[in-house]
Amino acid sequence: MLIHTTKLTKAPFGPLVFPSQFIFSSVSLISTYNQKNPETVEGTVYLVSSLVNKPNWERNSHLKSLVSHMPPFAVHKIIELHNNNTELGVRFFKWVCKQSTYCYDIDSRIHLLNLIVSSNMFGIAHKVIIALIKECSNSENDMLKLMGSLDELREVGFRLNYPCYSLLLMGLAKVNMGFVAFLVYKKLVADGFVIGRIDYRTIINALCKNGYVQAGEMFLCRVLRLGFDLDTHICTSLVLGYCRERLLSDAFRVFEIMSILDGCEPNSVTYSTLIHGLCEDGKLEEAFGLKEEMSRKGCLPTTRTYSVLLKAVCDIGLIDKAISLLDEMVRNGCKPNVYTYTALIDGLCREGKIEEANGIFRRMLQDGLSPGIITYNALINGYCKEGRIVSAFEIIGLMERRNCKPNIRTYNELMEGLCRVNKSYKAMFLLKRIVDNGLSPNSVTYNILVDGLCREGQLDVAFKIFRSMEVFGFQPDALTFTALIDGLCKNRKPEWANALFGLMAKSGIPPDEIAFTALMDGYCKIGKTRDALLLFTWMMDHTYLNSSHAFNLFVDVFCKENKLKEEYTMFGKILKYGLVPSVVTYTILVDGQCRAGEINSSLNMLELMKRVGCAPNVYTYTIVINGLCQNGRIQEAESLLSSMFDVGVPPNVITYTTLVKAHANAGRLDCALNIVNTMVKNGCQPNRSIYSALLSGFSLSNKNAEAQIFTHSANLDADCSLSDENDNDCLSSHMLKDIDVELASELADEIERCGVSAAEFYNVLVLRLCREGRMAEADHLIRDKVKFGLFPDKAVSSIIEWHCREKRYDYCLDFMKLILDNGFVPSFTSFCLVIQGLDGEGKIQQAQNLVSDLLRCSGVQEENAILPYIDFLVKGYQSHELVELIDQLHYRERPVI
Repeated sequence: MLIHTTKLTKAPFGPLVFPSQFIFSSVSLISTYNQKNPETVEGTVYLVSSLVNKPNWERNSHLKSLVSHMPPFAVHKIIELHNNNTELGVRFFKWVCKQSTYCYDIDSRIHLLNLIVSSNMFGIAHKVIIALIKECSNSENDMLKLMGSLDELREVGFRLNYPCYSLLLMGLAKVNMGFVAFLVYKKLVADGFVIGRIDYRTIINALCKNGYVQAGEMFLCRVLRLGFDLDTHICTSLVLGYCRERLLSDAFRVFEIMSILDGCEPNSVTYSTLIHGLCEDGKLEEAFGLKEEMSRKGCLPTTRTYSVLLKAVCDIGLIDKAISLLDEMVRNGCKPNVYTYTALIDGLCREGKIEEANGIFRRMLQDGLSPGIITYNALINGYCKEGRIVSAFEIIGLMERRNCKPNIRTYNELMEGLCRVNKSYKAMFLLKRIVDNGLSPNSVTYNILVDGLCREGQLDVAFKIFRSMEVFGFQPDALTFTALIDGLCKNRKPEWANALFGLMAKSGIPPDEIAFTALMDGYCKIGKTRDALLLFTWMMDHTYLNSSHAFNLFVDVFCKENKLKEEYTMFGKILKYGLVPSVVTYTILVDGQCRAGEINSSLNMLELMKRVGCAPNVYTYTIVINGLCQNGRIQEAESLLSSMFDVGVPPNVITYTTLVKAHANAGRLDCALNIVNTMVKNGCQPNRSIYSALLSGFSLSNKNAEAQIFTHSANLDADCSLSDENDNDCLSSHMLKDIDVELASELADEIERCGVSAAEFYNVLVLRLCREGRMAEADHLIRDKVKFGLFPDKAVSSIIEWHCREKRYDYCLDFMKLILDNGFVPSFTSFCLVIQGLDGEGKIQQAQNLVSDLLRCSGVQEENAILPYIDFLVKGYQSHELVELIDQLHYRERPVI
């Protein structure tokens, strides 16, 4: 086979321009085949023709070799030699299309059909059309190509026969092309055919599937005038049409008519269609009720019935209910299909239950089902959300081994996963693999990159990709602009963001409330609240407001500046513009009151929220509890915490942290531990902030610190964010600098008596030791704890990172071996650091051994399948090289067959 390699050329700031040799490449292939030796080609045609007459010719390996590179014109010649044997001609057409590399795609098969028609082999042509209709019935694009070809043949006098028309109607209904089906019907009638009940059914079904239910009813009137009766199939199609249009009352009207007419009794398809319509409309209770009614009337639910319900409950996060449905359908003899399993896997992944999703995936394989691209994509998305990128890439390897080719959405999921773990440069390099696999990046791909780079602060690279989008034929959309505006504002560059805002409007993309709010937030961050307010005024004048988000921004700014009067003014404007203050609005107001020391006012605000129907959430309560603690009213804070259970708002880890810190800073370590014990009993696990507070309190208790230290600690805590992210910053360094590690272990014992593992406590302790330069103690402590079955993962990563910075890779290998031998697995980042370091020092074998350890620990069964992806993940690339890669991706030389 000859391959012509061409290079795509680029028009400045315009679409791709294909060179002329690309356009004529397929013609040149045929010419080359013909020019080799005309006598040889003719001889091959006659040889193949003679072999086709022999028994079992489809299994003849020599015949397969002869036709493997045979173009359509030669295939046409062979079929022409068997013009008198229609069955054999059609058999050869179907067979050769699977053998010849030139007849694989639908365009080549249509070209072959045209050649057959041009030779007046109408009997073979009609049966070839039937074969092509069956092939195209799974693809709307292929069906459109076939329809275009049939229209062209009609213009030169060729007419379809009745079987072709009837099957074409079914094929069009299958791919939801109802309007085209109606046009085909008109041609069928124009050609003088009298159609039957099955064709009318098909046309009505095709129209209803596309939501043309009124047209379906009009067509039904014509059918009834012709003397045909209503039947279950036609009525079910009408039910489907009304459900597609969200006209459930009309769907039930037809359903009731079916229940009283003979020959129109609802079947499982009717019920399943109505149940699906109810689920789409969010009426799950009615949908389950209809399933029960279905069973009572002797119409057993089918796999589709259960699958529709299962997906609906998964979509609202009721995973336990979905699993119960799966068990019920199996008990009732309904075998789950790919759709059923995929819906459950997707639901589990969205809930972060990736191990359970993996279990369902294995069960799916055990049932002999072949997962589709949607199933694999759901799993990849689940692993990426958990930051388990190695496992996500392993799914890619599994897909390829099972001949399921990844699509652009697969790679988009991977790129988003890489961006989520702050590896946008890896996501950029993944573009190369997309092109290598014959795929084209889409606008979603570029938006993922722009957003990921902006969140990492790599604005220069983000803007280079932004500028390249239009060159590659993609117009930046609202998501692209908003990501850049938000990135600029978070990097304190609102003036640049404002210029981009103007470009956005000039491009015909109306800025939405999110973009406006991001820009106003940017101005507020650099203290230009007046400019933000001017923008806010313009925004209100042009009615861009749909919610209270923008108001909340200014309420929050005034809150942090202790400007209660301005806060209340902005709150009044929310009411003035007819917007409903959200729980966020009230919570910010409560925070402002607490900051201003007006604790009683904040308590009154809680009661007001309840009266106006905007129930306080856990964050509202937590802010008030924190305010009470800061004002020394800890007993009231504990009472308020207890009352939260009465109103159905369980405290979260931040609520408990506030009280733990208050007691610890006051030197009441026993009280702090009691709070920890209470939170564990209520199913809430302590976090790093709590352990930090306990360490601080423990240090104070053991040092018998002076009163001013307590005062300093309390003031420090008052300035700390309630967020878990800033826990270590809330510790006074001098408190822990000289802490006795052995004494700290006593606190760990107390924590374990509360019913939790002390691993996170040791994470906090070791990170503090590392920060103070006490590496030998940190190292000794971790080794000791690992040997006793405890694994402080963050502490381990911190120690490995420190030794890698010191280029002590052999020490890291010994340290990691100890951890692995004790049944624990260091983080992927730790593996990468050591592997890269060993590789940089030329210790290739040791690096490869560590890669094998990584694969083994990740549960990878076939190393060779995943090794290329591990290599891609572990090795680093420079950003400037990747920008050049972006510029070249769409214009690299690729073979054109």
